[in-house]
Amino acid sequence: MHEDADLYRAAELYYVQGATMETVAERFNVSRSTVSRMLQAARDRGIVRITLSAPVDTGSELVRTLQKSFGVTAYLAAVPATANTAKRLDAAARHAAVLIHDWFEDGMTMAVAWGTTTSAVAAVLQPKLTRDATVVQMNGAVSARSAQLNASPGLLPQMAASFDAALIQFPAPAFFDDERTRELMWQESTVRRVLAVRAEADLAVFSVGAFEGPSPSEVYSGGYLTEDAFREFAAHRVVGDVCTVFLREDGSYADIGLNRRASGPTPQELKRIPRRLCVVSGEHKVPGLIAALRAGVITDLVLDDGTARALMRHLSRLAPAGA
Repeated sequence: MHEDADLYRAAELYYVQGATMETVAERFNVSRSTVSRMLQAARDRGIVRITLSAPVDTGSELVRTLQKSFGVTAYLAAVPATANTAKRLDAAARHAAVLIHDWFEDGMTMAVAWGTTTSAVAAVLQPKLTRDATVVQMNGAVSARSAQLNASPGLLPQMAASFDAALIQFPAPAFFDDERTRELMWQESTVRRVLAVRAEADLAVFSVGAFEGPSPSEVYSGGYLTEDAFREFAAHRVVGDVCTVFLREDGSYADIGLNRRASGPTPQELKRIPRRLCVVSGEHKVPGLIAALRAGVITDLVLDDGTARALMRHLSRLAPAGA
C-alpha cells in the first residue's frame, strides 16, 4: 500500500503537470497498472477531487425563453425519455450539486430550504474545503402534529459537512398555530440571529413544493398541514410553495392567510439574496414553478429534460407575465 505522500506526488504529476502514466510509472519504478491504482487510491482518499463546471445550453429554446421572460439562467439535466422519477430527480440533483460546488466559496453563506429535492442534492455533493463559510436553515421544520423533526432537515448537517462550514439551524415550527406567536418568536434573540444570517446569505438553494402528482412534497405529505389549510389552498387557487410560502400561479401570495404563519422567507425577502438556485424535477411541479418564476424568486434553475419539456408546453399556453 502506498503512502499518501506518494499518492499526492503521483496525482500531481498526472493531473497538474500533465505527465503520462508511463512517465509516472518510470518516476516511481512501477507498472502502468500500478499507477492507475495509485490514482484511484488518491481519489478514494480525497487527495484528488474532480469537479465539473456545468455549461449553459444556450441553444435550447427553453433556456432562451427563461432568460428573456424571467431573467433566469437555466441548466438542463439530460436523462433518457424512459427514465423513472427517481432517476430524473437524481440527474437534476447531481447537476445542481456541481453548480453549488463551483459557486460556494470561502466566507460565503448558503441558505437552504429543506425538502425531498434538496435532500437529494445534499446526498451527492462532493466535499470541498472552505473557510469561514456558513450553511443556514431557511425555514422551520417541526410539524404541528409531531414534536419530532422530519427526516429531511438532516440534509442541513450533511450539506454543511460537505463544505466544512458552520451550521445554523432554525429552531422553529414549519408553521405557527397563530400569527401572533410567530411575531413574538421573531423577537427572540436566537431566532433573530437566524433571520439575520438568512437575510445576508449569498446563495439560496430550494425547490418548489407541489401537493398534487405522483410524489407530493414533504410539506404536504408529512403532517405539517391541516384539512383547513388544504381548503384554503383550493379557495385561493394555490399551486405550490417556495420555502413554505404558498403561491398562486400568477406569483401572488400576500393575501393567503397561512403565509402569515409560515416560517420561511417571503418572495420579497428571498429576492434579496443575490443568487437563488431552484432545483425542480417532475411535471406535477410545473404550475408551482411558473408561480415561482412569476414571483421573481429564481435566478438559476436546474431541471431535468422531461420537466423542461412540460414547462415549455405550459409556457406556450400562457400569456406573458404581467399581461
